[in-house]
Amino acid sequence: MRFRTLDGEVAKVAAGDGVASRSLAERLGRDTPIAYTLIAPAFFLLLFLVAYPFVLSLWFSLSDARVGETGNWVGLDNFRRLLASDIFRQTLQNSIVFTAAALGAKTIFGMALALLLFRIGRFKRLIRGAVLLPFIVPTALSTLVWWWMFEPLYSVVNWTLKALHVVNRDIPWLPDPYLAMFTVVLVNTWRGLPFFAITILAGLVAIPKEMYEAAESDGAGPAARFWHITLPLLKPVLAVVILFSAIFTLADFNIVYVLTKGGPINMTHLFATYSFQLGLQSGQIGQGAAVSLFLFPLLLMIVFTQLRLVRKATTYE
Repeated sequence: MRFRTLDGEVAKVAAGDGVASRSLAERLGRDTPIAYTLIAPAFFLLLFLVAYPFVLSLWFSLSDARVGETGNWVGLDNFRRLLASDIFRQTLQNSIVFTAAALGAKTIFGMALALLLFRIGRFKRLIRGAVLLPFIVPTALSTLVWWWMFEPLYSVVNWTLKALHVVNRDIPWLPDPYLAMFTVVLVNTWRGLPFFAITILAGLVAIPKEMYEAAESDGAGPAARFWHITLPLLKPVLAVVILFSAIFTLADFNIVYVLTKGGPINMTHLFATYSFQLGLQSGQIGQGAAVSLFLFPLLLMIVFTQLRLVRKATTYE
């Protein structure tokens, strides 16, 4: 049927739009099984690689399981033994100090590096790509290089310091308990710095230049522009990057294990390395699982606190 009037043409177009919308809705309804099919691999991946190991480790932590033995139910005895252990209390203290020091250093130096990258004009893509290298290189490989640099017998750091007449004797970077903690914090900071710098740089690029120009016209100096414009607008970005970095830092294993293996005298043991020592090297699967599960409530508190800060930072009056 043909419509030659203007009203008729409008009616024809409207009817066509209605048919198209109905067919789209029907197609979407029919595509629901396809959507479930596409989601299924990710669901089973999470089920078997995340949920199942978590439930299994929960059972191990409540049993006296050892390597090659299923074990019996012991309740919270593993956690009571850990709380009575001097090594575990030292590990808890080490984890808090390590995480706080590394996060503080990465936040400060990451902000400084991001501001520097933001100011660079020439070769900025090349330089930004080079900054990512510590984050791209495998952790075990890069940490082996750091171990060679600080190893007491062939330390290139000590050789350089003595050649420059800064010191006149070798510094025991790894054998000394406090210098060993400083070393693992330094290496963790070096590795995590690109993640902070690039993420903060993305936040800096998103800040409108008009805000800086308006503040400068009002007489605000560089420090005032940073404290009143840059830092407040970067709070959501900082909250997210600190949240992820806190989780990765608290669960770090490779750096500490390659450099010190938790020594000397357990002064650099973290949850992951102590859990590995108890669960796999000593064969006490139950206590090793209990150590690893001590991370869970700590991570929950960190996630909850950081998400609250993100909500507050993104709520504007």
